[in-house]
Amino acid sequence: MKSYTLKELASILGAEIRGDEALEVSSVATLDNATQGQLSFLANAKYRAQLENTKASAVLISAQEVEGFTGNALVLNDPYVGFARVSQLMDTTPKAAIGIHDSAVIHPSAKLAEGVAIGANAVIGENVILSENVQVGPGCVVGQDCILGSGTRLWANVTLYHDVHLGQDCIIHSAAVIGSDGFGYANERGLWIKIPQTGGVRIGNRVEIGASTTVDRGAIEHTQIHDGVILDNQVQIAHNDIIGENTAIAGNSTIAGSTQIGKYCIIGGNSAVAGHLSIADGTHISGGTNVTSIIRKPGVYTSTTVAMENKLWRRNTVRFKQLDELFQRVKKLEKSNQTEN
Repeated sequence: MKSYTLKELASILGAEIRGDEALEVSSVATLDNATQGQLSFLANAKYRAQLENTKASAVLISAQEVEGFTGNALVLNDPYVGFARVSQLMDTTPKAAIGIHDSAVIHPSAKLAEGVAIGANAVIGENVILSENVQVGPGCVVGQDCILGSGTRLWANVTLYHDVHLGQDCIIHSAAVIGSDGFGYANERGLWIKIPQTGGVRIGNRVEIGASTTVDRGAIEHTQIHDGVILDNQVQIAHNDIIGENTAIAGNSTIAGSTQIGKYCIIGGNSAVAGHLSIADGTHISGGTNVTSIIRKPGVYTSTTVAMENKLWRRNTVRFKQLDELFQRVKKLEKSNQTEN
């Protein structure tokens, strides 16, 4: 396990050193559980009490919190970001695959670049391109005409249907399915007629997709997930959706088809966004919210009303928007009555 001196970490993080710059640390831990040789962090003031008794060799801390602390410290603007960067340096996560396993099934037309690793029982389809240092875990299926950018990792049992393109340094967690058919049907006198989903999926660089998450292929055009997006576990991205750069979507959320989510959005867990909508850049949707109309102005949006008949729900929604106006009218009326009395 590689160790780093505080001087080395300060240079990497752009931090100020308080204490012994030659001190070495080799792993990270919480303030409460850290021991000698470990680096901890204070990112939330409510854990300040733990700072006095921590056994950590050094602490990542802000300038506002460092006053009065006598231990070794790296002082920086955002200790939590610092913790994330140091965690990457000290990451002990094993590789998804090492070498090419004898049981892997690889189509003769597939192109494998230098450093590609493929786990046991994985299947690599026709005309697949795996770029440098791609890791394909055990049991994965990479379908026809897929392209994986350099440094991308698929954990065990990921399924990529045909015509799925992943950028560089993506992480796809176990049981994720990318490129399955979107929910496209026409109804003829009660009979469902399937619409072939002939688009693909295009995913940018540094995208992370959680376990058991599904991303449907496009009906005609491609479903698109842009650079830096993070999707939690069990998220549903429907056909022809476009997810903007660096947007984060938490677990159990569902984005219906042909919806465009802007850049730098945050969508809380168990949220649902209806189809054929657009959401402005920088929008924050609280967990459990149902979004049923276009959001043109960034801000924080919340709605957790109970289920009811649609006709009643529509009336109540209109009335809910009128509550403040009604309150002001009642307040004014009460004031008028008090004056008269």
